[in-house]
Amino acid sequence: MQTYRLTRDIPVEEGYDLVVAGGGPAGAAAAISAGRLGLKVLLVEQTGCMGGMGTSGLVTAWDPMANGQRMLVGGLMREVVETMYTRGMLGTDVTQDFWRQRDHCWTPFNAEGLKLLWDELAAAAKVEVRFFTRLIDADVSDKLVNGVIIQNIEGYHYIKARAYIDCTGDAVLANLCGAPCREAGRDTDHIMPATLTSLHTGIDFPTLKAASPNEWQLIHKAVDDGHFSQPDRHLPGMSRAGRHLGYLNGGHVFNLNALNNRSLSDGIARGRRIVQEYVAFYRKYLPGCQNIECIATGALMGIRESRRIVGEYELNFQDYLARRQFPDQIGVFNKFVDIHPYDTSIAEFERFTQEMKTTARLNPGECFGIPYSILVPKDFQNLWVAGRCNSSDVKVHGSIRVMPAAVMMGQAAGTAAVQALHTSQTASTLNTATLINSLRQADAYLPQPTLSETMTRA
Repeated sequence: MQTYRLTRDIPVEEGYDLVVAGGGPAGAAAAISAGRLGLKVLLVEQTGCMGGMGTSGLVTAWDPMANGQRMLVGGLMREVVETMYTRGMLGTDVTQDFWRQRDHCWTPFNAEGLKLLWDELAAAAKVEVRFFTRLIDADVSDKLVNGVIIQNIEGYHYIKARAYIDCTGDAVLANLCGAPCREAGRDTDHIMPATLTSLHTGIDFPTLKAASPNEWQLIHKAVDDGHFSQPDRHLPGMSRAGRHLGYLNGGHVFNLNALNNRSLSDGIARGRRIVQEYVAFYRKYLPGCQNIECIATGALMGIRESRRIVGEYELNFQDYLARRQFPDQIGVFNKFVDIHPYDTSIAEFERFTQEMKTTARLNPGECFGIPYSILVPKDFQNLWVAGRCNSSDVKVHGSIRVMPAAVMMGQAAGTAAVQALHTSQTASTLNTATLINSLRQADAYLPQPTLSETMTRA
C-alpha cells in the first residue's frame, strides 16, 4: 500500500489527571467516579451523548442486575437505575424488584432520560466532556502512556495526562499503545453477529403480551414462509419501553467485522433493511402490531464482539462454571452466557438453544466474580480498560459485555486511577485490597470474605 507521511505541529494541552476514551456506560462511569474523587478528568466521546449502546445504540433495557435473591450491582449503576426510577424514566410496568431481586430480569428505560442523567452526573463531578471527538493516536514509552492525540472540528490536539482509561469498546487506545489484544475473526473462527436495534410505536402491548409465548413459533413460521431475506430463527424480541413504545432487539448482521470500516459501513446499512423486514413481520404475524411503526434505528451498531485486551488475567468460562470468587473482584454478576448463533443453519440454532438451557445459565442465588486484573493491559503502568474490551474468553465475555457490568468495570477503573495517582502505584502493581475497600465505601456489592494486596494473575 502506498503511504503518505503526515507531519504537522499541533497544540499541546496539559493539566489533566485522567483522560477517558469513550463515553459509553463504562467510560461515563469511569470519568464520573474519578471526578467525584477529585481528579481533573477529560472524557472524549465520538457521538453527541454519553451512554453508548443505551442511548445512541437504542438498547433501552439493562441486563439482569439481581440473581433471584438480592441485587448484585451496586455503586454508581444502582444510583443510575434508582434515579431513573424516581424520575419515571423506566418502563411502565417496572418495579424495584426488577433490579433488586428478580432472576434474569431486564429493566427497560427511556434513552433520553439516560442521556440527561449522564450529563448531570458528569457536570456535578466536574468532568470535562468533549463530544464529537475521536481518539486517533497515542504517545507511549516503556508501557507508560505519555499522551494521546484527539481530533474534532477544531483539528488535532495532543492531550497530556497522568492516567488513561480505554472505554472505546474496541480497545482502540490499548491497541494504539501496543497492548496485546485478541481480535474476533483473526484469533477466532467466528465473529458473533451484530444487531441494529430500533424503537417502534403503535403497539397494543396487552394484546402482544398475550401472544408473546408463541413469538418464537411465529418467527419459525415466517422463516419457513420465506418472509425474511435470511433464515434467522433467533429473535430476542420486542420489549416494552413506554406506554406504546417498543424496543426491538431483532435481526442479525452476520460476519460483520467491527474493526473494518467497509464491513461496518455495509453492515449498518444492511441492519436498517433488516429492521424493515421485522416491522413487516410484526404487522403480519403478531396480534397487536397491525399499526406498528419504526420511529428510529440506532446511530451505533450493536457490536457484540470485536477486540479485547490480553490482561494480567483472562476471565474464562471455567471461572464462570465454578462460580469463582476472587479476592480482587470489583463486581459480581450472574447473566447467562449470551453467545448468539454464528450463522443461520439449523445446527447452529440448536447449539445456541441447547447451551441456553444448560451450561450457559447459573442458578438463582448464584454469581461469579469479575476480577480487577481483567481491566489492566499486561504490565502497563497508567492504562486501564473497562467495558466490552476487557480481558476475557469468548464465552464469559458473552455474559459481561453488557451495560451493568460495564458500569461496574468503569467505576473500578476510575477508582483505581485515583488510587494509583495518589500512591504512585501502577495499574499492574495496585494494592487491590485498598481498591476493594474504596469501592465498598461507594456502595459496591463485593462479598468476597478475603482480600489480597495483589491482583489475580494467571
